[in-house]
Amino acid sequence: MFAAIGRVVVRRPWLVILGWLVAAAAIILTAPSLGSVTNSDQSAFLPSDKESARAAALAERAFPEANGASAVIVVERADGAALGDADVARLGGITQRLNAEKAPATAGVLFDPQQQAAPNRRVALLAAQFTGAPEEQRVQDAVRGLRTQVTGALDGTGLRAGVTGEAAIVLDNKQSFADAEKIVTIATVGLIVVLLLLIFRSPIAALLPLLAVGLVFGVSTALVAAAATVFDFEIGQEMPILLTVVLFGIGTDYILFLLFRYRERLRTGDTPAEAIVAAVDRVGEAIFSAAFAVIAAFGALVLATLGFFTTLGPGLAIGVAVMLLAALTLVPAIVALLGRRVFWPSRKADQAPARTRFAAVGALVARRPVAVIAGALVLLGALGAGALTVKADYDPIGQLPPDTEATRAFDDLQQGFPPGALQPTNVYLSGDRPLSEAEIGGYVQTLRGVPGVASPLPVRTSADGRTVNVPLVLAEPPFEPKALDLVSGPLRDAARAAAPAGTTVLVGGQSMAYADVRDTTERDLRVIFPVAGILFVLILVGLLRAALAPVYLVAMVVLGFVATLGATALLFQGGLGRNGLSFIIPIILYLFVTAIGTDYNILVTARLREEIREGRSARDAAALAVEHAGPSVAAAALILAGTFGALLVSGVPFFVEIGFAVTLGIALVAFVVSILLVPAVTALAGRAAWWPGTRARAGEPVPAELERTAV
Repeated sequence: MFAAIGRVVVRRPWLVILGWLVAAAAIILTAPSLGSVTNSDQSAFLPSDKESARAAALAERAFPEANGASAVIVVERADGAALGDADVARLGGITQRLNAEKAPATAGVLFDPQQQAAPNRRVALLAAQFTGAPEEQRVQDAVRGLRTQVTGALDGTGLRAGVTGEAAIVLDNKQSFADAEKIVTIATVGLIVVLLLLIFRSPIAALLPLLAVGLVFGVSTALVAAAATVFDFEIGQEMPILLTVVLFGIGTDYILFLLFRYRERLRTGDTPAEAIVAAVDRVGEAIFSAAFAVIAAFGALVLATLGFFTTLGPGLAIGVAVMLLAALTLVPAIVALLGRRVFWPSRKADQAPARTRFAAVGALVARRPVAVIAGALVLLGALGAGALTVKADYDPIGQLPPDTEATRAFDDLQQGFPPGALQPTNVYLSGDRPLSEAEIGGYVQTLRGVPGVASPLPVRTSADGRTVNVPLVLAEPPFEPKALDLVSGPLRDAARAAAPAGTTVLVGGQSMAYADVRDTTERDLRVIFPVAGILFVLILVGLLRAALAPVYLVAMVVLGFVATLGATALLFQGGLGRNGLSFIIPIILYLFVTAIGTDYNILVTARLREEIREGRSARDAAALAVEHAGPSVAAAALILAGTFGALLVSGVPFFVEIGFAVTLGIALVAFVVSILLVPAVTALAGRAAWWPGTRARAGEPVPAELERTAV
């Protein structure tokens, strides 16, 4: 099949290229933008049956006039002194000015000096309410306008302020991610060009992947946005950046495999047309198998219940599928037109490769497999021990760069108020009759006495008197584990126990929302991890026609994942003192590391079996597999690790964490697992590795799919 694809492409390369350009233009020009279907609020992806989601729906019905996003203006003296009576009095006039100049999306700004001036007078809080959700553009514009108005209103007063809270956090989050996307894209492209120049010594070979992947990125983002619009779902704001590094990393790897084999065929005397057909034939299976493993991994995310994961997986899978199609058609067509000029001005395409260091590594693996296995397991085990210390972080403020206004203002707020004042927890009490003042008063007093509750705020009652909102300020930061445990445990239990007869209780607010995110994520981890592992085993069983080798191959990449997770925890939690890793990290890391590790294992194992079927001993086969497949795996890993490494300069803590984790994970599964551990274990297992399939015998032909897969 792949040889036929290669022949069609070589015969009509211009037609293939023109078809891609026309299709890409049609898709990109008619599809909506990806930004129009993104949402930065993780709690927005919760299932509708979660308590915080049901509380939000109740609030929208009972309090439609005050159900929009909110923000907090944190005011302090510029000289660091305590606020004086004149300062507090001045804030009343400033509040009036802000209300007079408010944007249409701003419902109003409130200031109660009795409750919103800190007892120690270090800070005062002005509460801003908006008429829409924080993701709405008009609300974000209103937050920007409010920040400008506050600066103007405080000019010459000796006061300064910062805006934080839900709406401000979302705005700063989106801006940080947009800035990070630009930085990461520039760093990724620059790094790939440098690495490809070092590998091929040719500007054409270095630019070819960028042109192809750039076109694929445009098509992929358009298709994802179109799918989101047609099927009415939103995607997380992490999608554009992750799609960038995935496509540029994996896509460049696929093109690298093709160019390596194309160059090898040129060295054997093939014409450029013959070489590209042979390259597509021999490497097409490897690219297809590798892409299928990644697509299967991302596809497992559809089993998640958190909407962020269920949309992220298919979105990335769409990108990989389009990249696979381009690697088998568009790239060969371009290479067919360029011929030998693809490697200009380097002359290495016509020179036989010198003996590489991988030959020495292969000899070591074959000679001392037990020592290699022991060393690799000690390294992975030592790093993996850190996985026992992993803590999940659900704090959206902690994922902002420290210099954002929302972050600075939140830090200032804690000088005079409990950190829970940023995002009060809302307890909704509703019944089939109007609730009396005595019932409401007694209920509020009960909640006030719950350990961990700092103080209640003024109660709101619905127009029909049947629903009451009791806002509670928590003593702990609203997104810390203690706060999440409190709202989903003791506070909820106390609220339900104290509810008058005939009433129901729902706990809402951001703390409860992230408690639900935590529960949902933990459930998704328990489902996705084993399902993805089983999919990898089945893919390898189908490719290798064996049962034993697939099991230990997947076990090894899982060990690589555990080692990576442990090392990441040791660095960020132990070394840098962070409260935990972003809760998204384990799932993303697992899928990337195991899928990519499986890709590399496919390349090495296929070469191992090819050598065994040609009559070589298991140890000789291991040495040759490392010598011949090692350079391809190493180069691919270097490119892919480099693209994810670009996330380290994003400035966003989440991307810094995932950049370090995936970069390290790729290095471990490529250089420790695939190049050392897999050949060493297979050298010891011998032909038993292919049990229960037909054992390889000298002179026995190699199955077509395995022959093509060997690199």
